[in-house]
Formats: sequence, C-alpha cells, structure tokens
Amino acid sequence: MTTDAVLFEVVEPHIALVTINRPEARNAVNGAVAVGLEAAVERVEADPDLWAAVLTGAGPHAFCAGADLKEVSAGNSRALATEKGGFGGFVRAPRTKLWIAAAQGHALAGGLELLLACDLAVAAETANLGLPEVKRSLVAGAGGVFRLPRALPKAIALQMIATGEPIPAARAAQFGLVNAAVPAEQVVPTALDLARRVCANAPVAVRESLGVARRAADLPEAELCRLSGEASGRVRATEDFKEGPRAFVEKRAPRWTGR
Repeated sequence: MTTDAVLFEVVEPHIALVTINRPEARNAVNGAVAVGLEAAVERVEADPDLWAAVLTGAGPHAFCAGADLKEVSAGNSRALATEKGGFGGFVRAPRTKLWIAAAQGHALAGGLELLLACDLAVAAETANLGLPEVKRSLVAGAGGVFRLPRALPKAIALQMIATGEPIPAARAAQFGLVNAAVPAEQVVPTALDLARRVCANAPVAVRESLGVARRAADLPEAELCRLSGEASGRVRATEDFKEGPRAFVEKRAPRWTGR
C-alpha cells in the first residue's frame, strides 16, 4: 500500500516500515495522514506474517511536527483524527503488534503523542521532543498530558507540559522516554534492529505479553494476575508453545509460525 501521505513497505520478513511522507510540512498530520496511518495499523493487524512495525517520518527535519495548523485554522481539525484511531488515526488505534517510533527528526506536539503511542522509540541525537501546546493555548489531548507523566519522572513531565519546552533526545534517553538516541542516519536501522530482536521471539507470546504490560499502570494487581493467566493459557494452546522447548532440547534456533 502506498499513498502520497503515508508510505507502507514490508522491508524484511515480519517487519513493516511506515513513513509519514509530508517532509515539506515537517510531516504534520492532516486528513490524509490520519487515514493513511489508520490503514497502516489495520494492515499490520490483519497480516499474520507481520509481527512488528517501525513508524518514521520523511526528510531530515521532523519525525512529526504535530497537527497541521493550517488545517486547524481552516476549521478542519476533525479531519486530523479518525473515529477508530483518534488523532493521526493512530494514538487510540487498537493494536496487538509491536510498534517502534523512529524519530529521525524533532517529535513535537502531536508528533510526540504519536511516539508515546508506540511501544518503543529510537530518536536522533539532534532531535528535540516536546509538547508545546500551551504556547498556542492548546492541550496535548491526544495522549500527551497523561502518557508523558507515565513515561518520565513526574517533575520532568510536568515541567515539559507546563512550560511547553522540549528536551533533547539524549536527555529523553537518560529518562527512558526513548530506548536510544543515535546519529540521525542510524535511527531507522537501529529501530529495525530492535524489531528483528523482537521478531526472534514467539510472536503470539510477544503479543500476549504486551497486551498485559500495556495495561500495567491502569489496573490493580489482582486483575493483572487474571489477565496474565488468561494470556498464558492462550499461548499454551499454540504450536509455538511446543516448538520453544523442542528447539531448546535439539539445540537449534526455534522456527516460529505464529500459530
């Protein structure tokens, strides 16, 4: 699937590369981006042979600059979200597969909210990450104001939200907001390497584990224990559950089928 605003490519077995393709607008989200990202999520979810996806932006300057303010000022702000996926067709999209943000440039406003909606993130050493919404009398309502405090120490997150000032990627990596800060040309390769390391594992076990881990901050321990038991039961019913021990005994790499 290729559109003008969002590019989709299966770059190697089990891994998709999704690119927001509006470099002339610093990859700001407009209606076409929202529709394209929602379609990308649905394609990854529907394809049993795709186990992970990397989300990046075109051009050197910005992963995503957030909402296209030209669209907002023209009264088209509703077009920047979809009913299922929310802002950018992505921040609320139901996902079971792993997504890795590869911020080759700045991730600001809605761009940081897209990154926060991913499971893992890699950023360029030269990138800044921030929520400048308050500087425009806006609220980072696509997840920023509640996901950032979950991802950072409270004082750092509240400072970023209240001042609107960004932090550099190297500092974000120190706090664990991103998994790595690397030279810009290494951002996508590093993200793809992370994806390969994930895809070396049993895909159903990864998805079931993520399904519980993503809810760890929202539910009490008893509920999480119940969900973990149910997830384990579904994994035990797969062919891969037998393949893991078999490969260990036979001293070979496992051959996962995702079934």
